[in-house]
Amino acid sequence: MSKSGSKQSVAALLSLALNEGTLSSQTAGLININDIGEQIQMGIGIDVNDVQASEVTLVTMMPDDSGSIRFAGNAQYVRDGHNIVLDALGGSKQKEGVLAHCRYLNGFVLYPFVPLDQAVRMDTHNYDPDQGTPLYDQSVVLLGTVLAKAQSFEDNGVPCRTVTLIITDGADEHSQRQNPSSVRAIVRDMLRTENHIIAGMGIDDGGHTDFRQVFQKMGIEDRWILTPGNSPSELRRAFNVFSQSAVRASQGGASFSQAAAGGFGN
Repeated sequence: MSKSGSKQSVAALLSLALNEGTLSSQTAGLININDIGEQIQMGIGIDVNDVQASEVTLVTMMPDDSGSIRFAGNAQYVRDGHNIVLDALGGSKQKEGVLAHCRYLNGFVLYPFVPLDQAVRMDTHNYDPDQGTPLYDQSVVLLGTVLAKAQSFEDNGVPCRTVTLIITDGADEHSQRQNPSSVRAIVRDMLRTENHIIAGMGIDDGGHTDFRQVFQKMGIEDRWILTPGNSPSELRRAFNVFSQSAVRASQGGASFSQAAAGGFGN
């Protein structure tokens, strides 16, 4: 798709997903290209024609960059966790068929979909959490990006599966357009195709937030919800669990289906 770099092609990809039944009309209405098309485009990244793999796995992470992460002393652990995932995927046999994308919770794109060797590691220069928590708004943008990118591969005859992790240490506070129901509609459509894994990680905020409830209302299945405590060892363990699941899923075929069905317990 030579025009995959244009805003119009993002709209065309989502329209194609609607026509093919991948997206319901309800979900298509939520992903309003006039409102969030440019944000989605920022994450699209590498052109499909520049990927030589016979099948592709898209691994996407949305780390929380709200100020509470820094205030709780967790910034470095989130950086380390993101990098743990990249390292695990980079060491897998299927690494050539994996594309990664990282968008922070407040919309900053650390890198669009790129091969693993081009993914940017998180460090103190590119991650200093000090913003809010527009969890629902940005989850819709993130999932819209994953949908559009996956559709571009499918449209070119390349089987594509996705693994997405949404990370937060608090409930939504700053969304302007979306709500749990709208996120759930998109998640529902994606899961129906059996080509997507969508996970949530809720970092303990002192017991103020029931993260399982937050993510379940967003449509994320319980087996794909992690609720680590607020400690270095628990955060590292949680990111390791996700990285292992992402590696299994990247093996494709039956391995993806088994990973999806088993969740973090598999």
